[in-house]
Amino acid sequence: MKKTIILFVISALLLASIAFWALKGRIAGNIQEILMMAAPLLLVGFAVYLGTTRIRSRLRKEPAEDEMSRQVMTRASSLAYYISIYLWLLIMYMSDRIALPAHTLIGAGILGMALIFFCCWLGVKVFGTENE
Repeated sequence: MKKTIILFVISALLLASIAFWALKGRIAGNIQEILMMAAPLLLVGFAVYLGTTRIRSRLRKEPAEDEMSRQVMTRASSLAYYISIYLWLLIMYMSDRIALPAHTLIGAGILGMALIFFCCWLGVKVFGTENE
């Protein structure tokens, strides 16, 4: 249950920081800012989905994570790890050719890793795990 509460607290903090950034900053409404806001909102939606499924399982007196959900998470995390290595190699290669500060590239890499994990989780959830 602690993991579920932490999911919702972090999601609320992320939404509050996005709202604070949107209210305090000057928003031009270009495609870069739309993508910068859409990616964290997608990840917050993913966290809320995981939290609600855990709460529903808890209300039905089922375990929060069964064997299948653990297998899906393990498979998705291992796929995301291997893909993220190539993402960081691409960022290292492009860092000399892009005129962005280092902290922006690191932030983009971390956000990219989170999006890669979400896509891997979605793919494993839809297509299933292999029979091992």
